[in-house]
Amino acid sequence: MLIVGSERPPEYHLRDVMTVRAAIMTAARGGSVQRDARTPTRILHRAESLLTPALVSALVAGCAGGESASEGLEWRTQVDTVGDTVVVRTLSGSEWGAAQLVAEIRIGAVEGADHELFGQITGLAVDAVGSIYVYDAQVPALRKYASDGRYLATLGRKGGGPGEYARSDPGGLAVLSDGRVLLRDPRNLRFTVYSSDGEFLESWRMRTGTYTFTPIVPMADGGFYNPVFPLGKPTRLVRYAADGTPGDSLALPEPRVELQTITAQVEGASQTWAVPFTATSLRAFHPDGYHVSAASNEYAVDLLRREGGVLRLVKDAESVPVTSEERAAEEQRATEAMRRLDPSWSWNGPAIPRTKPILRELYAGEDGRIWVQLRQPGQRVPDAELQPRPGGRPAAPRFREPVVFDVFDKDGRYLGRVTAPARFSTAPRPVFRGDHVWGTETDELGVQYVLRYRIAAERGQP
Repeated sequence: MLIVGSERPPEYHLRDVMTVRAAIMTAARGGSVQRDARTPTRILHRAESLLTPALVSALVAGCAGGESASEGLEWRTQVDTVGDTVVVRTLSGSEWGAAQLVAEIRIGAVEGADHELFGQITGLAVDAVGSIYVYDAQVPALRKYASDGRYLATLGRKGGGPGEYARSDPGGLAVLSDGRVLLRDPRNLRFTVYSSDGEFLESWRMRTGTYTFTPIVPMADGGFYNPVFPLGKPTRLVRYAADGTPGDSLALPEPRVELQTITAQVEGASQTWAVPFTATSLRAFHPDGYHVSAASNEYAVDLLRREGGVLRLVKDAESVPVTSEERAAEEQRATEAMRRLDPSWSWNGPAIPRTKPILRELYAGEDGRIWVQLRQPGQRVPDAELQPRPGGRPAAPRFREPVVFDVFDKDGRYLGRVTAPARFSTAPRPVFRGDHVWGTETDELGVQYVLRYRIAAERGQP
C-alpha cells in the first residue's frame, strides 16, 4: 500500500499513487521518472525519493497490493507515505535469515608483552585496509595492529607535549577517510593527528574540553563531526574540515521521550540517574551526514535524511519482561549509588517498569547500514566474576543481556537478525563495516580482547 499525504483532495489521491507506482515500474525496467505537468512537484519528488534499489526490488512485484509477492522466508514489506515520511514496515522474513558473529582473529592475552595486555579499552577504529587502532585508557597507549592481529606500533605517549595525550574518552578515536588517525584529548583540549604510519602530524584545538561518549564521525571528504556542549550536555555536532577548521554545527534531534529519573541532593551537590528500564531517546549519526533516532519503547527508527524527508523503519516486536530478581538488583544498585551521596535517600521517582523497552541502542555502520540493538532477557552474572564491595561485602547481584541486533540497509531493507557471542561488548563502540564487525570481549577473569568477527548468515553470505 502506497499512501500519499491525506491532506490533498480525494481526486488527487489516485493520480498521485499511480504516479509513484508508475515511477517504480519504469525505474525497474531501466527507465527514468517522467514529469507529469498535472502532478504536483512535491509528489514527483516523493516518487523519486522512493526509487532506491532496495525499495524498487521489494515493491515491483507487489505494487498493486503494496506487499512484495515473495513467499516463505523472503523479506516482505509494506511502504506507506505519510506527509514527508516514508514508512518501510517489515512484515516478515529478511535477506539473510538468522545470522551469527563468528570470531576470525583475537588480539590480547592473560600474560605477555605490553602490547598484548589490555587494561581499559575505550577506543577502537579500523582503517581502509583493516588495520586496527586500539586506545587503552589505563596505560594510556594508542596502538596499531595489522589486519591479522600482529602488533605494529604505538602512536604517541602519555603527556602534554606534541604528539602526546593525557586522556581520550570513549568514542574519541577515529580514522579519517584519507587514513589519518584522530585522537580526541579533552584534558589537553585538542585533537591529535597521526599518519597511518604513526608519525605525529599536528594538533587541532577543540571547541570544548568536556568528556563525552558521543563518537567522532568521519566524513567522506576527510572532515568529521564532533559534539559541543554549550549548555553542559551535547546539544550540537560541529563539522570540522579536513584541516581541522571548525565550521557549521548541526543540532541533535529533539528527545523522543521524557527521561524518567531519580535524584539525590545535598548541599552543594546532586546526582541524577535514569530509572532502570524506562524509555530513553536513542540516536546515532549516519556517515552520510544525518541523524538516526528512535524512542526505545517503540520499534520505529527514523533516518532524518539530508535531502529532506524521513525514512522510518518499522517492525513488530514484543517487550521483554523484567524478572523480579533483575528488578530487585537494579533497584539495589541505584539505591546504593544515591546513598553514597545522601545516606538517608529513599526512592523518589517512578517505579521500575515490569517490562523492558524494545530497543537498547542504535548504531550507524561505516557502510551506512543501521544496527538496532534489541533488549533481551537478563542473565545473572556469576558471583565469581563480580568485584566485592568495599569492606569485603559480597558484590550486589548483576544481570547482563545477550547482544542481538536487527540490521537494515540505509534504504530500509531488513537484512536480518544478528546474534553476538556471549561475551561480546558494545563498550567501546564496535566498528560495523560490510560483512565484518570489530569489537571487544571480556573473559571470566576480567581480561579484555579485541576481535574481528564475520557475519555468518543462514542463507549465504551477507
